[in-house]
Amino acid sequence: MGSKGPLFGIRHLQTVFLFLCLTFIHIVRLNVGVAIVALTDAESTNPNFPEFSWTEKQKAYILSSFYWGYILTLCPGSFLCRQFGAKSTLFVAAFGTAMFSLMTPFCISWGGWRAFCVIRILQGLFQGVIFPCVQEHVAMWAPPEERNRLGAFSYTGADCGTVLAMFLSGLIARSALGWPGISYVSGTLCLVWCILWAIFGANNATESRFVTVAECKYIESSLHHNKDFHQRTIPIPWRAICGSVPFLALLVARCAETWGLSTLQAEIPSYLNGVLNMDIQSNAVFSSLPFLAMWLMSYVYLIAADVLLKRKWLSLTAVRKLFNSISFWIPAAALIAIGVLGEEHKHLAIALMTVSVGVNSGATIGSSLNTLDLSPNHAGIIMGVANTISTSISIATPLLVGAIVTDKQSFFLSATWCLSSGALRRCSHGMRRTF
Repeated sequence: MGSKGPLFGIRHLQTVFLFLCLTFIHIVRLNVGVAIVALTDAESTNPNFPEFSWTEKQKAYILSSFYWGYILTLCPGSFLCRQFGAKSTLFVAAFGTAMFSLMTPFCISWGGWRAFCVIRILQGLFQGVIFPCVQEHVAMWAPPEERNRLGAFSYTGADCGTVLAMFLSGLIARSALGWPGISYVSGTLCLVWCILWAIFGANNATESRFVTVAECKYIESSLHHNKDFHQRTIPIPWRAICGSVPFLALLVARCAETWGLSTLQAEIPSYLNGVLNMDIQSNAVFSSLPFLAMWLMSYVYLIAADVLLKRKWLSLTAVRKLFNSISFWIPAAALIAIGVLGEEHKHLAIALMTVSVGVNSGATIGSSLNTLDLSPNHAGIIMGVANTISTSISIATPLLVGAIVTDKQSFFLSATWCLSSGALRRCSHGMRRTF
């Protein structure tokens, strides 16, 4: 042990729990893409469970409805986290998500697609608080020299959850559990996380029962926290935030990232089924492939950023801009190419989707973690504001799913978003702490 405490300390354990939280809540959030295919085409999965004749418009409402609730709690989530701490707020969010997931099969059998929409809205309300809490928690636990590494690792849980949502959901739907099993497995995973989080989670190093004195001192001193820091309330500089050019550039980048990613997350299962004519098993495998690439590439970006910063080859601002540009411009080119391909080029289309989503993982380091640079003390607030605005994009994109299956012009629209925002982000000035 050195002055930093154990090699694997409680700050690392907190990061692992954030990773698992994002993994499990993303499984719940995104398994709906595969679930809808199973619910409306029982013969392709397990015919022993009811099949529903939902229209493309009704399915689009189901895909979109999660974000109707999600957008309402993004900003309040950051205030709740400040008031009650990340431990309690994340616990309630994950527990509520789990309960409604377990209730989903019964509600669908009882109320059809409308009840499914209500369940998704309620899950969105609970999950809206999670990302602001993750930002606040990373800011409280990660020393500045480890912040990029620990924060990026936490966010890779979202990529892992996306992979598992696409891959496992198809396998579960074909098993004896059928489509109800998708919700039961997802809800159970969230409940297990809640139990472990209640034991090991802590709002900051000074509140943890398991942290060593050396590690606690290292974390608090590196963050320049005084003894009464966690008891003080720091005013929110709204005027400085709203007038910050780097923040406005970050906002545009988040909107573009959300547009492209939510389009693919909602569309891929239906696109593979409706345009490329793939069955549910092939659909599950190939739906998860792009997000597996995204998950693996996120570690490539993480290591590359660490090397560039440690060897001082690039400044933090330059790393943010470089990774942001790469993660937007290459996927934009791939989306344009996908838009002109048909069933006869299915393997090329899948390859381009994989490249587009995989390379886009650099946006985590390029823009998502930038809130910690702009203001560690208000990272959750900034994330809440940015995600509230960008999530409005997530509400709109699933409503285009029905059109996407037959009309691929939305691929070009997503590409345009990525190209223009990438250019703006490159031109914006310094992205270090400004308020």
